[in-house]
Amino acid sequence: MTPHPLENYLRSYRKESGLSQQEVAFLLGCEDGTLVSRYEKRRRLPPIETALACEEIFGVPVGELLVGVRQSVRKDIAKRRLELRSRLQAKTLKGSAAQVAAHKLRWLAERDASLVANQSSSTA
Repeated sequence: MTPHPLENYLRSYRKESGLSQQEVAFLLGCEDGTLVSRYEKRRRLPPIETALACEEIFGVPVGELLVGVRQSVRKDIAKRRLELRSRLQAKTLKGSAAQVAAHKLRWLAERDASLVANQSSSTA
């Protein structure tokens, strides 16, 4: 059984780097370490620019820094992808509209197959 990941690992990577919250805040262009503390304690999600800056600072992809958030988003998107597939399949369309819907369904199927293959290779 895989343990649940933390929402983010910002504190872990900061500690590993030896940087203080103040120093990370400076690198991020912030006045003080208050925001860094809030991100680390999961009281706030960093905006995309800050997340990308953290990726640059620590040399770790955003998806690894915010792994718990990534997994939550992945679950939400998977549910919505199923719902979208159901909606597309439920429609009775003709002509070009049917071709467009078929294209979307193929794209969804390819995306699902790609995700399954990626998950299989990451657990092997």
